[in-house]
Amino acid sequence: MDLIVFLAILAGLFVAIALSEPLAERLRLPVTVILAAVGIGIGAAAAWFWRTEVTDALNPVALAILNLPISSDVFIYVLLPVLLFQVSLTLNLRRLLDDWVPVLTLAVIAVVVATLIIGLALRPFTTLPLAACLLLGSIVSTTDPSAVVSIFRATPAPQRLARIVEGESLLNDAAAIALFSVFLTAVVAREAQPNLMPALLQLPWLISAGALAGWFTGRIGVTMMGWLNPWPLALVSLSFALPFTAFLLADQIVGASGVVAVVAAGMTVNFSSPGRIAPASVNQLRAAWGLMSYWAGGLIFMLAALLVPRILETLRPGDIGLILVTVVAALIARAIVLYGLLPLLTAARLSPRVEPPYRIAILWGGLRGAVTLALALAVTENTAIFVEVKRQVGIVATGFVLFTLLVQGTTLRWVIGRLGLDKLSPIDNALSEQVVAVALQEVRETVAETTRRLALTPGIVRDEAVRFGERLNAAVDRADEARDILDKDRVTLGLLALAGHERDLLLESFQNDLLSARMADRLLADADRLIEATRAEGRAGYRAQSRRALQPPRVLRVAEWAHNRLRLKYPLETLTEDRFEFLVAQTQALKALTGFVEARIVRIHGRRVAGLLHDLIRRRIEDSARELEGLRTQFPGYAEQLERRLIRRLVLAQEEREYDQMTQDGLIGPELRLALKAAASPDRSALSRRPRLDLGLQRIDIVRGFPLFASLDEAALTRLARHMKTVYAKPGDVLMRKEERPNKVWFIASGAVELEQASHRVLLGRGDMFGHLSLLMRRSRRARVTAISHATLLALEEQRFLDLLRRSPDLCAAVQASAERRGVALDAALLPKGAPSEDPWLNKFRASLKPRK
Repeated sequence: MDLIVFLAILAGLFVAIALSEPLAERLRLPVTVILAAVGIGIGAAAAWFWRTEVTDALNPVALAILNLPISSDVFIYVLLPVLLFQVSLTLNLRRLLDDWVPVLTLAVIAVVVATLIIGLALRPFTTLPLAACLLLGSIVSTTDPSAVVSIFRATPAPQRLARIVEGESLLNDAAAIALFSVFLTAVVAREAQPNLMPALLQLPWLISAGALAGWFTGRIGVTMMGWLNPWPLALVSLSFALPFTAFLLADQIVGASGVVAVVAAGMTVNFSSPGRIAPASVNQLRAAWGLMSYWAGGLIFMLAALLVPRILETLRPGDIGLILVTVVAALIARAIVLYGLLPLLTAARLSPRVEPPYRIAILWGGLRGAVTLALALAVTENTAIFVEVKRQVGIVATGFVLFTLLVQGTTLRWVIGRLGLDKLSPIDNALSEQVVAVALQEVRETVAETTRRLALTPGIVRDEAVRFGERLNAAVDRADEARDILDKDRVTLGLLALAGHERDLLLESFQNDLLSARMADRLLADADRLIEATRAEGRAGYRAQSRRALQPPRVLRVAEWAHNRLRLKYPLETLTEDRFEFLVAQTQALKALTGFVEARIVRIHGRRVAGLLHDLIRRRIEDSARELEGLRTQFPGYAEQLERRLIRRLVLAQEEREYDQMTQDGLIGPELRLALKAAASPDRSALSRRPRLDLGLQRIDIVRGFPLFASLDEAALTRLARHMKTVYAKPGDVLMRKEERPNKVWFIASGAVELEQASHRVLLGRGDMFGHLSLLMRRSRRARVTAISHATLLALEEQRFLDLLRRSPDLCAAVQASAERRGVALDAALLPKGAPSEDPWLNKFRASLKPRK
């Protein structure tokens, strides 16, 4: 084909795609229906001009259109990955997880059921073998993502309904293509009775391996895109390689579903990008993919529709009956799953309930499109299949697609309206009136200030003010009539807004380089869970999830055990740094929420609801402060380093914003701005590295700060710190048990512990020690010691402690004072018999201790 003619046709297709959207809006029809109609019209016109004897002027163009290199591979390997990846990028994954059971049921089980029912329904009405009938069933059993997504997003469908149907359309291609491959092989091999079990047994591998390949590709892609944050165009360019890489990796190397791999890669980027890719780059990424998807979706329908006249050339009257049988069988198969299987899953508590109106809309919304036509085209291109089989498969599949688009697609909006799914809920209805009233009040204040500043004609301003005041009064009256929202619902709505704003604040902090990518990823995930918990359980869910998010990760306990027992410090250092940064960042975000409640929420939901929200925020701040104070106690000084770093990053970010504003105002040129930013680059690089928490250096500082060791010189203090073992305890940890054999002495560096002995309890705090008396008296422990706060302790083995006693008069005095304070006499007469010390110096020290009075 001549390149000039090809470019002219391509340009014409893009013009047709662009004009289809305003035409669809004018006719109140889905865009896909217009695209299909235009494509069929172009294909039919090309065929007519090529064959007519009226004129030969358009023969070159007609022949070029008829000879376009349209094959099934173009749809499956080029256009479909683009569309699937873009839809995966825009799905609300956390909301989709709420309905994962109905989505997978419709995506896998419904495909198998539809394939069997359609194939068996066609068998009595056609001369095709059973394998060919089942092949046709697998082709028409898959809903098409391009058709479903475009039509459902163009209709006023509820979000949950759209999520279920869109999720189904993304995943069911894998099941359909697996069944298609089995039945295609059977038809080529002339098998009369195909074996269905290999296809069913192959499905778990196709889906799981494809998902793993997509996840792997997506994770590598997100990591590389994170490195490219300073270069947004390079980042977007890299993302264009991901769907094709995932598809080819799964399809050609792993032998799994390329469709599932593309969806998994898109979901991975969708899930991981907020905490690793700058928000501005994420917006640019989604905008670029929105354009790519717009082109791909338009081309899929235009190119597929161009083939329709060619496929329907050999249509016979009996084929219309086969199309109707296929339509009825497909609806019956879908109804069996929706009204038979889903209620059973709901009764077994495996799936949330899908309401009857939703089921009707899902039943009628099972649209077919380019994927079905691509699979049918693959059959018609296969030279090993009988001509009659290819003819009937192509005609029936094409006719069925046209029915779903031209009948179901055009009436779906009417069906959703008749079911009442396009109406707001009572709560949203009542809330909308109050939102309008509040918004108009704010508009009045803003416009009044603007008109004063612009010095407009006073008479015009007064007339417009009266007109606007009438509208405002009417809105306030409607809001007063709609005050039937329960306080419980208002609190839930307020908490949802609060959690959403918290997420926005975290994204803003990440964009301003105040949060690391890893910490932003974790905090955003917590914010998403907070939104979902609030939506599911209201105030109780918000409170419970905020507590769960504040709990230390389990791996931190493992790291503490490894440090306390194995003296492995690196895992504990890293996780403690993460914990500090998490608490500091969360505390700052929570403090910023108070202003949001006063500025936005109180005017819509009232002072009472705002007070409850303030109380919840205050509790969260107190809980975070308590946890942070516990860490401050254990690791003194580190939180201060993080706060200093935060202040310096704020200063640097504000400085760079000032340079940008000056450039926009024309005060400085771009060259000077680049020079100023380059001068600040070393500071930016230094501040991007988090301060290190060195537990070894911290132990030396702790030992140096103990009054008991004040008499030791620096060399002795360093040696002592090297021999001491740091132990970190949380409230409730048992540090010493009764009847244990004494072998070490404990020094409290921070925090507090409780010593329980016989009928009395003693509180010990910073600078105290315990375990020394039983060690000196050579008897089993008689007390149980438990941490009552976050505590840092130093443990010293027996022989090291005795050596220290020889060198430290202050420690000797402290031991004697401790014995007297606890009413314990270390007199020789009270020492256990038969246990003389092997150390004469120790016997002398014991003899010097005064008996209890």
